[in-house]
Amino acid sequence: MADLVGATPDGLKSDTTFLTVRLLNITLCDSIERGRQPHAPGEERTVTLRARLTVTFLGVVLGPVLLAAVFVGITATELARDRADDRLAAAASAVRAELAARCDRLQSAATTAALLAAEGRTPVVASGATSVVVADAYGGVTASAGPPAPTTWADCAGGGTGDGAFGVRVERRDRDGALLGYAQATAPVDGALLQALAAAGGVTVGPGEIERRLEPGEGQPLTLVISTTPAPLDRLYGLLGLVVAVAALVALAAGWWLARSTTRPLADLAHAAERVAAGDLNARVLHVGPDEVGRLGATFNRMTQEMRGYVRALTASRDQLRNHLALLGDTLSGTHDLARILHVTLHTARSATGAQAGVVMLFDPTSGLLVAQCSVGAVPGSPSLAGITLAPGVGMLGTVAESGVPAHGRLADFAVAPDEPRATTFVAVPVAVPEPVTPLEDSATEPARGVLALYDRVGPDGFDETDVSTLTTFAAQAAIALDNVRLHEEAQRLSLTDSLTGLFNYRYLRESLRRELERAARFGRTLAIVALDLDHFKDVNDTYGHAAGDLVLVEIARRIRSVTREVDVAFRRGGEEFVVLLPETDAAGGSALARRLAAEVRGTPVRAREHMINVTVSIGVAVYPEHGATGSAVLEAADIALYAAKAAGRDACRTADARRPPGLAIPARRPEVAPAAPVGDPSVPVTGVSRGVQPAQRVLGG
Repeated sequence: MADLVGATPDGLKSDTTFLTVRLLNITLCDSIERGRQPHAPGEERTVTLRARLTVTFLGVVLGPVLLAAVFVGITATELARDRADDRLAAAASAVRAELAARCDRLQSAATTAALLAAEGRTPVVASGATSVVVADAYGGVTASAGPPAPTTWADCAGGGTGDGAFGVRVERRDRDGALLGYAQATAPVDGALLQALAAAGGVTVGPGEIERRLEPGEGQPLTLVISTTPAPLDRLYGLLGLVVAVAALVALAAGWWLARSTTRPLADLAHAAERVAAGDLNARVLHVGPDEVGRLGATFNRMTQEMRGYVRALTASRDQLRNHLALLGDTLSGTHDLARILHVTLHTARSATGAQAGVVMLFDPTSGLLVAQCSVGAVPGSPSLAGITLAPGVGMLGTVAESGVPAHGRLADFAVAPDEPRATTFVAVPVAVPEPVTPLEDSATEPARGVLALYDRVGPDGFDETDVSTLTTFAAQAAIALDNVRLHEEAQRLSLTDSLTGLFNYRYLRESLRRELERAARFGRTLAIVALDLDHFKDVNDTYGHAAGDLVLVEIARRIRSVTREVDVAFRRGGEEFVVLLPETDAAGGSALARRLAAEVRGTPVRAREHMINVTVSIGVAVYPEHGATGSAVLEAADIALYAAKAAGRDACRTADARRPPGLAIPARRPEVAPAAPVGDPSVPVTGVSRGVQPAQRVLGG
């Protein structure tokens, strides 16, 4: 209704109002009468809205709760079994390690017995063995210690028979390699051994609920079965049942209350609609709440009020719109949202003139075309206004944008392009502002220019000079706002980037490092930092000049971008120092990138005018959280690794250690006392490792 009021011409009189009210009355009366018709015999009675709302609410609430409970129960059971399997896997490794250690002790005992037998001394039972036997080449026992050796036992080296004992046999040979006999050390498989193995693995050696069989092999001569029991889940299942029961009770109470609170305002609204259908325009909905039904009642009250003052609103609508032009200009000048500026401008222009459709087109420097940025409404029989693209000077819209001269009248009297809408009447004004008096240095954008066009006013009248004047005011204010957006975005870009290399500067490095570190900590990911410094860059400046040094830095920045991923962010830290942030990258990935980067820099000399300059870099890599818990700590670790690479002879890559290498001297870094200022700010010096403080926007270093 509000759109109809703003779009109706001043000539519309009270007879139209009466017709609108009468049509509304007829529609409402028909709806009420259809609702009052009795049910036919045998026809099922419709379920009440309250019952439908209650059932729907219970289904929507309880269904997900039940599914979630089942899912949690299944997940908890699987998780308990997975954890038990993990414990068995760890226990298996521990049991194998314990058996291997005992076999090593038996090996030592057998070897010692063989040596003692060679010297004619009697062997003793060594640590880890129960029985030691020394025999000749024919199997005759020449010496022994401990209880009698078992006849069958499992050999630690693999083979053997029997699981009652295990041991090691060592051959005795003379200097010529002839077999003299053997020495063996064995240990029984008893309860003490099983208890020791169970203690080593933290599980039960024997049958259980979840079992794992350990087959014999080298270093593990026995066949073992280890088992464990998953954690009980009875309390969890009971808690899930309680949660489902409580959720059911709460959902039932909430569903009843929701259905009652929803249907009662609807009954009041239906009663008020019956009064309006009877011709009482003073009918109002008394209970208006903040919810959707309450807003519907408020809209109903507003509708009846607008119907009473319809004619008065028509007379005053245009004057009110014109009075708000100054306020609109202040609003447009105070926002940096391009889409909102165009939306507010176009919709206000449409309401002020009563147009059915409109479009704002702006010049795109990339394509060199006028492109539709915002549209409203539609012209019957024409394509969508949102897809219009025109060359400047082509068609009616291109001519207005190119010449800067407004136009209005019947569209048939003008030459139009094939893509332009085929409306009856139109008005078009240029959107442009003069060049700024003091443009931003290194600005990459141009002032906005384009065209604002409206089509087909509602009613018999076309657009006139008053509409042209109104739209010209709108377009001028919109152009100023667009230029403010351009200047704001350009200033923001320059504050975060290095004007020489195009990389982000140290100010944005601090912000990005903080943001990426928070993300890595939140999701348990890693973050690699690659710090690199050009080797002997001072010699480049001293030999070839600072202009050549600038070209070297620009080329190095290009090569950094060429080897990094889209998600990686590169920065110029100052002078000849660069930093690259590698999200979700570990030390191996950071080192791999560092090696590729070093190879890329080393592989091709940098052309600086007529000189070919060989450049190498020293690179340090550090990873969060392995090398530091804060951004400054990880960055410092990368610096330490960088200087370790320089200390190793330069043209090298080093990964940070958990501790600083002893004796490594870290050269004094520039005093970063004002890092918030961007590179290129004349108030902040740009420094390097080799040359100290230097003027802004000059690339010097060593």
